[in-house]
Amino acid sequence: MLPALFALALLAWSCYVPAMDDTTWTLVLAGYSLVLGLSVGSFLNVVIYRVPRELSVIRPRSFCPNCDRQLTPLENVPVVSYLVLRGKCRTCTTPISARYPIIEAVTAVLFVGASCEFAHDPRLPAIWIFVGGALALGIIDVDTMRLPTPLVRWHFGLVAFALLIAAIGTRSLHHALVALGCMVFWGGSFALVAIVAPGKLGGGDVRFAYVLGLMTGAFGAGTMLVGYFAASFLGLVVSLILIATGKMSTKQPLPFGCYLAAGATIAIFLSPLLPARFQL
Repeated sequence: MLPALFALALLAWSCYVPAMDDTTWTLVLAGYSLVLGLSVGSFLNVVIYRVPRELSVIRPRSFCPNCDRQLTPLENVPVVSYLVLRGKCRTCTTPISARYPIIEAVTAVLFVGASCEFAHDPRLPAIWIFVGGALALGIIDVDTMRLPTPLVRWHFGLVAFALLIAAIGTRSLHHALVALGCMVFWGGSFALVAIVAPGKLGGGDVRFAYVLGLMTGAFGAGTMLVGYFAASFLGLVVSLILIATGKMSTKQPLPFGCYLAAGATIAIFLSPLLPARFQL
């Protein structure tokens, strides 16, 4: 929560630093977003492990799941600690999954990429919150085949709050209305599918769809449509590949949440390339 609030304060401050040239500001913001992304990625690892197990994400501090020893601050430095410890617990020498530093690094890359592309965009904090939450939800869906309702609600609330702050700052009622319309379209269409064809979509997918519609819609209707169809396309292609290679059966359920997250993220990063008339 604190990094997200600090990010909002930083972007608000950026609107009042006209003396700083674009290159300098982008470099400063990229450095900040690198540290922020690594920190958020470390927290996402906690969320991904604990939320499906219905454990608190606040207490206790990070611990080794094998020997239960709480990690010291120096053992909990994103990416660096994993490399220094050579991927093993210092006490019981149990191997530490490489997924932890990978998630931290991927989060940092997404944060830096967003800060470089949207350096002066007041929606940047919302992008950071969205991609972080979407990454966590996508991985949880792959692990457990479900999207935890409390986490989806927190994700929606934080994204909506960040977008509201951006809308107030830019006084853009049109963009806010488009975002709400896209939210209703994406979420409503998924809810309709869930009603007409029970079992095709889970309740978590439907709830997550409202977040996706709101976030992509904040960049225009065209961005929402790109994310909408990109998610379905990714899910179809990956499913066909897995079925063709024998790693998945035709009756096996698909963790659609990860493809929804990926499709929406791709659409947001592609939004500056879309024609203005396509955005409405």
